[in-house]
Amino acid sequence: MTFKPVEICVYGADIICPSCVQLPSSKETYEWLEAALRRKYPDQPFVMTYVDIFAPPADDEAKRKLAQTIVEEDWVYPVVVVEGEVVAGGNPRLKSIYAEMEKYGYRSS
Repeated sequence: MTFKPVEICVYGADIICPSCVQLPSSKETYEWLEAALRRKYPDQPFVMTYVDIFAPPADDEAKRKLAQTIVEEDWVYPVVVVEGEVVAGGNPRLKSIYAEMEKYGYRSS
């Protein structure tokens, strides 16, 4: 099966979210999520991107706007986005991320 690899973005910061003091950092969550998805979908490509909410990429308007919204509205982070759809925040649940991936044709091996 050939399909377009989805982009999974993890928005976060080096500073742990005040509501998430006992949880892993945003970068640790990014690494954990990437490893879990690569195990679940080993031969199905996807793109993982980490976006620092305090230093979003200047050349990507959508990522910059979402990062700004997360900061201004005090969202709990990290925030996980699959193909532009926010699917989790704070302590993300794999089940909800897997469900979103499966909407795009991903199947566990």
